Amino acid sequence: MAKAAAKTKAAEASVERRPALAGRTLSAPGVKVEILPPADRISLRAPQASLAALSKALGLTLPAKPKTSASKDGRTALWLGPDEWLIIDEAGIDPLADCAKVTVLHSAVGISHRNVGISVVGPAAAVTVNSGCPQDLSLEAFPVGAASRTILGKSEIVLLRTAADAFRVECWRSFSDYVFTLLSEAAGDAAN
Repeated sequence: MAKAAAKTKAAEASVERRPALAGRTLSAPGVKVEILPPADRISLRAPQASLAALSKALGLTLPAKPKTSASKDGRTALWLGPDEWLIIDEAGIDPLADCAKVTVLHSAVGISHRNVGISVVGPAAAVTVNSGCPQDLSLEAFPVGAASRTILGKSEIVLLRTAADAFRVECWRSFSDYVFTLLSEAAGDAAN
């Protein structure tokens, strides 16, 4: 019995949770595709009447118009629908805990381990993303700060333009290898 307990304790000590595709990166002429470090994420649903209190708790004004986002101090809120946002925190402050302090009507669900973030950066970033995404990614139609739920190949993604030549692609962990591979192959094609 003591032997089994010691073996279990040793196995627990050696277990390490690693992010999906941690450390994967691809550089091609004009574009770099890279898995982003883990971040805290929540799916937030709330009626219009709750937005002021939730914005105050989250430390940024929740965007209220289609295709928009708001960022402050390492936290980004992406508008996904009339009552839906994706909140991404890269500063290590749990947005779920911030929402738990609010008493107004809302639903906040932690999805940190469900999603994987992928960065696509460089002069060929838009061409790379457009290889599998039908959305118009010209700066006029999809300016810096624009965000939307769309598709890349056969996967649903959330797309955020972080700079004129940079995008953040959010996808479900189970599709991350497919999405990363599609973007990597597209990056090679965009370089030619």
